[in-house]
Amino acid sequence: MIEILNPTLLARAKDSGALVADILQTLKSRSTVGTNLMDIDRWAKAMIIEAGAVSCYVDYAPSFGRGPFGHYICTAVNDAVLHGRPYDYPLANGDLLTLDLAVTKGGVAADAAISFIVGDARPPESVAMIETTERALAAGIAAAGPGARVGDLSHAIGTVLGKAGYPINTEFGGHGIGSTMHQDPHISNTGRPGRGYTLRPGLLLALEPWVMADTAQLVTDTDGWTLRSATGCRTAHSEHTIAITDNGAEILTVPTQTHP
Repeated sequence: MIEILNPTLLARAKDSGALVADILQTLKSRSTVGTNLMDIDRWAKAMIIEAGAVSCYVDYAPSFGRGPFGHYICTAVNDAVLHGRPYDYPLANGDLLTLDLAVTKGGVAADAAISFIVGDARPPESVAMIETTERALAAGIAAAGPGARVGDLSHAIGTVLGKAGYPINTEFGGHGIGSTMHQDPHISNTGRPGRGYTLRPGLLLALEPWVMADTAQLVTDTDGWTLRSATGCRTAHSEHTIAITDNGAEILTVPTQTHP
């Protein structure tokens, strides 16, 4: 299903996006050495409920997961990259943490992810990998607009990731979003320009470049959800929800508050 939102729903999408972005930045500021992943999940739950929003994850049970996800946020550490299920783990200095959050508010969903390094360690390879996903995300957004094709976005993202030397997995990528979290069209993190669905004003998309340092192969954790790099290498993931407008693309998942 592909939804085209009217102006009323687009306004609600902006509220949903701002909420997701603000929660992620608050959680990032609280995620220090010793913070437990279960605390992050608990904090996310409290903020979602306080805002009158609904988690897209708790009852989510797609074919690629084992039963309902059962948590409010994805927390992926080091070799985990997607669908990271929170568990009893205290963060260590230098851990590469990805937080991925999706909520619905006012009947419209928004989805975003950030990767960052915990503590004061700054492993150069990890910093470079995070920055590459952020550049790829920016390139995908710059390629989006009315009349653009899905392949244009995929090509822009894949060009940045490929030039940086990262293998690209095409099993999971970006997606349409609206009244539900995951919709068509699928947006691969590499592709050919000029191919695929033509973007129209009112369309919401979640773009999410993610990479693993030295492999394109994923393995599923024993929890039935968390996807990890097959080699145990580190990973990174960046995501924004955008709205296609008459003038291009508007990023909806931008924080409205100042965070430490």
